[in-house]
Amino acid sequence: MNVNTEIWQGFVVCISAVFTNNILLNYFLGMCPFLGCSREVKTSVGLGFAVIFVLTSTCILNWLIYHYVLVPLSLEFFRFIIFIIIIAAFVQFVEMLLDRTSPLLYQKLGIFLPLITVNCAILGASLFMVIRNHSLIVTIGYGLGSGIGWFLAIIAMAGIRQKLANEHIPKGLQGPGIALIIAGLMALAFTGFAGVLQGN
Repeated sequence: MNVNTEIWQGFVVCISAVFTNNILLNYFLGMCPFLGCSREVKTSVGLGFAVIFVLTSTCILNWLIYHYVLVPLSLEFFRFIIFIIIIAAFVQFVEMLLDRTSPLLYQKLGIFLPLITVNCAILGASLFMVIRNHSLIVTIGYGLGSGIGWFLAIIAMAGIRQKLANEHIPKGLQGPGIALIIAGLMALAFTGFAGVLQGN
């Protein structure tokens, strides 16, 4: 497969990961920070950018380590531990960066920022990369697309929840109840893109 074909495939996979194969709304990975940090748009934007950065970076690093270290040494069974260590290191870096550059956003994100380490979407993307045997270029596209898809989903959720803040919601549906209903409707909406573009 030549480079141009790989770049095109990476682009298709990226767009697919944003819409038709959204890692959050299609696979329901990363729901905890999605529901916990989607009350304000500003907080959601900060967390969304952090997830894009961590997800893309760790997908690339995990691919390199898997193919150039674990596979040659026949240590593929260590991938879970190695992937989690790399993810934790990147999250620590993002935490320190936000703490120095945007203390207010750092405080608003609170416990959900270190929880990126155990965000299923981050580890899931790295494992999908291995299971589907993606090349490095396609892996970059998938990691970036998954991050953008997660970002769009949490921004949409935050916008809807802010609009509903002043609306009358039945007592039994307030809080997590209405949030899960919105997430379900968003997932149905995103499946509408399935006929537009088919990805891997």
